[in-house]
Amino acid sequence: MAEVKSVVLQLKPDDEVAVALRDIQAGETLVPFGPLATTAIPFGHKVALRPLEQGEVIHRLGQPIGLATAAIPAGAHVHLHNMGFEASMAGRAIGTRLSNAPVRLPSDIPTFDGYLRADGKVGTRNYVGVLTSVNCSALVARMIADHFRDPRRLLPYPGVDGVVALTHKSGCSVADGSMSMKMLRRTLAGYARHPNFSGALLVGLGCEDNQIDQLIDEEQLELGDDLAKLVMQETGGTRSSISRGIEMVEAMLEKAAKKQRQRVPASEIMVGLQCGGSDSFSGISANPALGAAVDRLVACGGTAILAETPEIYGAENLLLERAVSKEVGERLIGLLEWWDDYTSREPQGFDNNPSPGNKAGGLTTILEKSLGAVAKGGTSNLVEVYGYGRPIDKRGLVFMDSPGFDPMSATGQVACGANLIAFTTGRGSCFGCRPAPSIKLATNSEMYARMEEDMDINCGSILDGDRSIDEMGEAIFREMIATASGKATKSELLGYGDDEFAPWHVNAWL
Repeated sequence: MAEVKSVVLQLKPDDEVAVALRDIQAGETLVPFGPLATTAIPFGHKVALRPLEQGEVIHRLGQPIGLATAAIPAGAHVHLHNMGFEASMAGRAIGTRLSNAPVRLPSDIPTFDGYLRADGKVGTRNYVGVLTSVNCSALVARMIADHFRDPRRLLPYPGVDGVVALTHKSGCSVADGSMSMKMLRRTLAGYARHPNFSGALLVGLGCEDNQIDQLIDEEQLELGDDLAKLVMQETGGTRSSISRGIEMVEAMLEKAAKKQRQRVPASEIMVGLQCGGSDSFSGISANPALGAAVDRLVACGGTAILAETPEIYGAENLLLERAVSKEVGERLIGLLEWWDDYTSREPQGFDNNPSPGNKAGGLTTILEKSLGAVAKGGTSNLVEVYGYGRPIDKRGLVFMDSPGFDPMSATGQVACGANLIAFTTGRGSCFGCRPAPSIKLATNSEMYARMEEDMDINCGSILDGDRSIDEMGEAIFREMIATASGKATKSELLGYGDDEFAPWHVNAWL
């Protein structure tokens, strides 16, 4: 007799809901559980496995994700129309479930081919960057970089990945000492010293609030062969600045071309963890598989940066339980309290986070979305909590404060020092983050087949029964090493990564 395939997946035995593994029609049996679907259930959405009373807490993965806003019969679609948001019900005990996972011996740590920089950091790419202090210098920066888009102009510089112009919309009417100015300067400095840049040119107008000299002084940067500045009002205007900037970049390219990849341990990988365009399968396939890869990297002495503070709300207990100290846990709680106050000014508070695409993919509340987002961090201990864009100085799993907007969050992670980005998506986010290569991980096979030109790995094979989470974690870890050694990602081949530079701004512009 042919095996009857399950049409729904219950993630934990006591969960009141299951997830549809395909579109389900009304009247179909919810194999293997028995009830009939009372309505159509879209792919990836939740269905009630038993009757639920109004006000009853609904669980997924054994964690609370919301309350039934009406009585829900068995077999009914559970989503926005009958499940509502409740403030985080997660516990906040610190350090109660620390991991004792073994650390790999140096002889067992894989290696990759990276660029060892003078400060001891290791790059996975070899770019020259053109950074702007203010929006007014954006055109000049782009024109300088565009000069080198013609591959023939890079032929004299073998081994150089290109020239990257990263521009933004700030730098003026932002007061010194403000949170936004501090974060902008910290972000620019993080990129200026990033190991994936062999050299960087800072381009300013001259009269902006974000003065380059003050940026250099405040962030303790040093001008030299690897870092230079260009001020348009001192150079003679637009054309003169473009011409001079091209000359300065050419000098940096000559030095960059002399850099060679060399064998270094995987402990030098620092990966930023991102998820965007999430769906109901993000927390089942790609995110826990990425977490399994993170556990492998941490065991090798590497570093993984979890971020997007609003997207751990409701699942913070899963990180706090693994915080290595009371101080680390309290720093994370402090971030959540700041965001609770910050989002209170929004119509839906914390629960405004799931986007229309997230909801179309089956996610109903921020509590549900957070469960999947936290899974990217694996089971490793949380060793530190950092402000946005602050340099990472500890190895292991760390957390960086950021909004849930992917480009803004990834920008902060790269400013922290991430030399690689791993990005999971269920709906199909198209993203890159130069100078750090971005590995795209699809949560389901249907989307992967439809958008294969943008996706590097199909984690939908977990749902298809072809691979376990652990096996997929190993595949992702190996892809990290290959990418760090120079393998081009799909987003790199497509040219993504310049427009996604998005420093976080908190206070209003004047």
